[in-house]
Amino acid sequence: MPTTTTTTSFANVEEAGEERTVDARFETTDLMEFDESRVYGDWRDEFHKYGCVVIKNVIDKEKAAYYCQKQIEWLKKFDLGFDETDPSTWTADHLPVSFKGGMYSAYGSAHERMAWEARTEPAVIEIFEKLWETRELLCSFDALNVSFPNRKDINWSPWPHCDQNQARKGMQAVQGLLNFAPNGPNDGGLVLMKGSAKLFNEFFEHKRDSADHEDAPPPEIKYMDLFLFSQKDVKWFEERGCELIKVCMEPGDFVLWDSRTMHYARFPEGDQIRHVQYICMTPSRFASADALATKKKCFENYIGTTHWPHCNIRATAEKPMRNGEVCPKYRTEPFEKPIVTDRLLELAGVKAY
Repeated sequence: MPTTTTTTSFANVEEAGEERTVDARFETTDLMEFDESRVYGDWRDEFHKYGCVVIKNVIDKEKAAYYCQKQIEWLKKFDLGFDETDPSTWTADHLPVSFKGGMYSAYGSAHERMAWEARTEPAVIEIFEKLWETRELLCSFDALNVSFPNRKDINWSPWPHCDQNQARKGMQAVQGLLNFAPNGPNDGGLVLMKGSAKLFNEFFEHKRDSADHEDAPPPEIKYMDLFLFSQKDVKWFEERGCELIKVCMEPGDFVLWDSRTMHYARFPEGDQIRHVQYICMTPSRFASADALATKKKCFENYIGTTHWPHCNIRATAEKPMRNGEVCPKYRTEPFEKPIVTDRLLELAGVKAY
């Protein structure tokens, strides 16, 4: 019997028996003040101008290929008949449960060794150290993405959104992803509304309702930092000079975007499999004791979080559902546990700076 869904069910929220979002905040000023007249002489100039930037060759192509292979090996460990060389197995029946056809946050995946290896790549950490001008950072326990092209078993529609609540003002978080495979115009992947972060406050001067979308979580989930834009909203930004761009990258490139930026993922249409690891870091000094305690609990129990590293910590502990039941392959620990170092523990919020 074919699998009836490829997206993580949100039906298990109440099983935890506790509020899932810790240290909810709605700041009204920038997390940090940046001098708009300052010239950095590097990628930060473009980032602060447009709210997004691609940074080239953060890791070499050989290391990117290593991560592609590790992600394929991870999918095979579920013993569902997946074969990366056989497109007939690129279906929900042969893959663990994902969101939007390739985003994996369950099964302990946020704490797989390969995920932590990517987060702790020296050049990746250096990006966030430069951006926030501190080495004392916290990292999100974010998802990985392996998306297969030309799948016939899923319905796909764009879901332009931003990952910052409209009550928040200013730059509060910066998201990123490390790209592992060639990612051209037809290879799916990230679409950004270039310049939209600068118009965030203006757009939300008036009450705005999040758009209705088939992939939106139900209200009881309380994803505090998700806003879905309608096509009318998209036009609003375009009329003010913003531009929707498909981000194209080579293996080893990294893309950063301000969380106020409208974005979504495009479905792969060529022959290339998409491989990425989502990574977000913010200064640890902005985290409360409660937030750090929650991160420690998530780390020790191999639970993922959303993109937010320092506040609004929401454990992504919903069990993946397959045909209306918990996936038989459900697991709560990674196949390969991370090699724990002091730097990793600092980024996880477990070891104090």
